[in-house]
Amino acid sequence: MTNTKTLNSKPAKKVLVVEDDGEMGLVLDMILSGKNIQLDYVNCLLSAEEYLQEQEPAVILLDNQLPDGLGVDFISYLKKKYPAIKIIMISGLGSARDVALANGAEVFFEKPFALEEFEKALSSLL
Repeated sequence: MTNTKTLNSKPAKKVLVVEDDGEMGLVLDMILSGKNIQLDYVNCLLSAEEYLQEQEPAVILLDNQLPDGLGVDFISYLKKKYPAIKIIMISGLGSARDVALANGAEVFFEKPFALEEFEKALSSLL
């Protein structure tokens, strides 16, 4: 039996969340559920590199302070190796904004962030 709804619906946009805080991951999941977005999660930079060898998300939601390094330092690598992927950095440190944007992040959000602005920015990048 064919499901016509599946045939007519657009494929979900893939977004990779690189975040070591489980609560933040849950918040992002709640914010983005029902929006035709496939969220995949990793909790460190090494896992993000491994993921990117197999998958190509449209957007990466990147934390700054991760167990194996700083997200702001990872941005330059991402932009060189995967130039089509858009990056939204989400950090508790507002001081990381200038470095993140200079390294190639499209958008920076300081925690806590305004839900409407975040949804609008993500939607514009997808």
